Amino acid sequence: MNMIRWIDSFFNILFPRSCVVCNGGLVKGEELICTMCNSRMPRTNYHLQADNEVEQRFWGKVEIERATSYFFYTKGSDYRHILFKLKYHGYKELGEVMGRYMAKELLASDFLQGVDLIIPVPLHSKKKKVRGYNQSECIALGLSHASGIPMDLSALVRMVDSNTQTRKSVFERWENVKDVFQVSSPERLEGKHILLVDDVLTTGATLLSCATVLAASSSVKISIVTLAVA
Repeated sequence: MNMIRWIDSFFNILFPRSCVVCNGGLVKGEELICTMCNSRMPRTNYHLQADNEVEQRFWGKVEIERATSYFFYTKGSDYRHILFKLKYHGYKELGEVMGRYMAKELLASDFLQGVDLIIPVPLHSKKKKVRGYNQSECIALGLSHASGIPMDLSALVRMVDSNTQTRKSVFERWENVKDVFQVSSPERLEGKHILLVDDVLTTGATLLSCATVLAASSSVKISIVTLAVA
């Protein structure tokens, strides 16, 4: 045991671990984000608010039970590094860590009550092969592990490899993800309360497309959670 601690300390000297937000050194027990940055994270706390701003984005478009986002994403904020490193720089373990953080706070409320299944927004197989992972799946994995709610990676499929949403207008975002998702086994979802998981909510076009096809294919309840909201 002492040898393991010595080896761990030796590697920390050679390859010091740093916070993904402030780049400061991490101490034992901290995972990717230091305690100070975690405590200062601009949380929305929308999971504690009925009819919150995230839920309102879906009103009149698709019926959902509840919706929330973990923290506010603003241009120039140091917390943008969480999304960038998760999505573009290979930090897939960051998704699972953040998923566990979210689950801990959601479990302290009634937000996850009655949820039967967690489904991450799927990537097209070509894009997943290039990136090596689906960042939304990583977040969902952390949520699943911490909450005990099972995750389904095959019920919802992305059939079209649409272009990136970055720099698209609101209308272009809606058009870009229209009719790109398909439910593979609707009978497996009958009567289930599904938690849809994505990395960031901007216009809501992608999540709306997913929720719409799920609602049309099966008799389901749908809730939504994202890591960040723009």
